[in-house]
Amino acid sequence: MSVIDDIIQFNTKFVESKEYIPHLSEKIPKKKLAILSCMDTRLTQLLPAALNIKNGEAKIIKNAGAIISHPYGSVMRSLLVAVYNLGVRDIMVIGHTDCGMEKLNLPELINKMEQRGISPNIENYEWLRGFDNTNESIMAGVNIIKNHPLMPKDITVRGFLMDINTGKINEI
Repeated sequence: MSVIDDIIQFNTKFVESKEYIPHLSEKIPKKKLAILSCMDTRLTQLLPAALNIKNGEAKIIKNAGAIISHPYGSVMRSLLVAVYNLGVRDIMVIGHTDCGMEKLNLPELINKMEQRGISPNIENYEWLRGFDNTNESIMAGVNIIKNHPLMPKDITVRGFLMDINTGKINEI
């Protein structure tokens, strides 16, 4: 049985026993907050716990490195929908220490693709990039959001670095 099959089996029991009830919430975030953060598995429970974010209180957008790779891509689309349709007033961009996207070795990644039979015949790999400095990457994201032509100027946007071991955040 695969991991996905195990998950489906668990989910059936979860629904039948109504374990979802404590997790019910509204779609509008109570804290009027959106967070852009990394998809790192170590943040799954640490991030909301360290920020006192409960279910239904914030929109959390996660991707590899908390990177905005295109000003009109899915991250900005999600943030704009959060602001205009869901009442978000504050946005936090939260990177973390020991991020796998810092100093990502792009040629090594492409080599791994080739080893798995994928011939990445792509002209520009810029969208796959990582970053050399986490703080600079966080501030680049903050600046893209703040200066985006569709983002209202009254939205607060701030950047933070989270210690992956303690959950402590420091403003950048």
